[in-house]
Amino acid sequence: MIRFAAILALGLLAACSSPQAAPDNGAQAQAVPALLPVVIRTAKGAHRFDVEVADTPQAQEKGLMFRKELGPNSGMLFPMDPPRTASFWMKDTLIPLDMIFIRTDGTIAFLQADTEPYSRVPVSAGVPVAAVLELAGGRAAALGIKEGDRVAWGGCAVSGGKVTTERNFCPSAP
Repeated sequence: MIRFAAILALGLLAACSSPQAAPDNGAQAQAVPALLPVVIRTAKGAHRFDVEVADTPQAQEKGLMFRKELGPNSGMLFPMDPPRTASFWMKDTLIPLDMIFIRTDGTIAFLQADTEPYSRVPVSAGVPVAAVLELAGGRAAALGIKEGDRVAWGGCAVSGGKVTTERNFCPSAP
């Protein structure tokens, strides 16, 4: 009878205890961030990128750190709301990036090409900006993207109303 009571108690204890979380050995898929369309209009035409948005202080602090690669039409947008003078560095960033600083009128104020991985030298446009867009290093030169080119994102970047987002940047045409 004592043995039966002990087994019953162990069974109840096991049933009432919370299940242990399975160890994460990288086998579980990470959440895929929602992508935002960004279009840059240059003298050579329009170029579309589908980018992640760093919309929290934590996401902006991390940025593209520790990434081993970045696709040719990928990137990360750092909105500045309200617009401000932004300064970035490459600490813990493994790959070169093109940093594009975007004015409130949608024009590119400053472009720092092929930033050096791991550098702690700050990069800034020196003027208030609406956002900073990071692309794979060398991509801006390959596409002919230059200071003065125009940038839009969200529903304003693509025609046909196929994008539904609260993150629209629709600068007026010059």
